[in-house]
Amino acid sequence: MPSPRALVAAAAVAYLANAALGTAVQTRLVDTSRHRWTHHALYIVTSTLTTAAVVGAFAQRSPRGWVLGPALLPLALLPHVGHAAHATTALAAAPFYAGALVKED
Repeated sequence: MPSPRALVAAAAVAYLANAALGTAVQTRLVDTSRHRWTHHALYIVTSTLTTAAVVGAFAQRSPRGWVLGPALLPLALLPHVGHAAHATTALAAAPFYAGALVKED
């Protein structure tokens, strides 16, 4: 099984990629109107990797799981919030990714 550090790093990279794409679309630097699925696919990858990182950290008794775990709540809420709250809800997960990245095992 990959180390908790590697799992958290993979989840954080997916989160950053998704946030970067969302920001680029919102600021009209990128137009994904013809392939909107890209952002949704990155969301699925981010959610899956984050869940795997939390479960993997718990399985290996790493405190990183406790730090990253709360990021799952804003991720779960994203499909249910309106457009105006989307960015704020997504950014609510950022401190948990940052904290899990710097947490010692």
